[in-house]
Amino acid sequence: MNDQPPVQIVIADDHPLYRGALQQTIATLVPQATVIDVGTFDDAVAVLAEKGGVDLVLLDLAIPGAQRLSGLIYLRAQYPGTPVVIVSGNDDRAVIRSCMDCGASGFIPKSLGVASIGEAVRSVLAGNTWVPPDIDLSTAGDAAVGDAARRLSRLTPQQLRVLMMLTEGLLNKQIAYELSVSEATVKAHVSAILQKLGVESRTQAVILAGRVTGTGTAA
Repeated sequence: MNDQPPVQIVIADDHPLYRGALQQTIATLVPQATVIDVGTFDDAVAVLAEKGGVDLVLLDLAIPGAQRLSGLIYLRAQYPGTPVVIVSGNDDRAVIRSCMDCGASGFIPKSLGVASIGEAVRSVLAGNTWVPPDIDLSTAGDAAVGDAARRLSRLTPQQLRVLMMLTEGLLNKQIAYELSVSEATVKAHVSAILQKLGVESRTQAVILAGRVTGTGTAA
């Protein structure tokens, strides 16, 4: 008989087949888990806002609605008590290091076997971090990425969203339309973003964000 306390896990991945396989794996290996699966980042945020008390998020690094590590940084800022494990088909050591530097509690390559996925999930639920055993993260990470991630973590979720729109090259009026706010509100967000990031211009803010998100520069 399972005597483990119940847990809520959100799987955020836009590939239905992988999402279903991962849900089945967790149901088998972590039987006390209730799993909710979604296909976009916005849907994941909506579930977290609605449910509350989510114990773990498994987040696809390339999920629609987020740019590279921006989704991870957003969730860490909005839900600091909820561990986030990145799931990705890219298992490059530098990518894994960047994810961990940005606050991920673990990294699961999509090529990982069933038993290892269960080990990873149980380890993070127990309060630990987990990366594949053949990945050595004992050496120092990219200082620039780590510094950028720390600065971006100072932003509120709305400010982070505005910054991500700036990296896409959107103008204030376009951002205002997307967020259903006034241009004055967007200008206030931009001013706060520059202050919190310790930069003097939108371009510098975008360059800083690009170290983490992998995006280019924009005026």
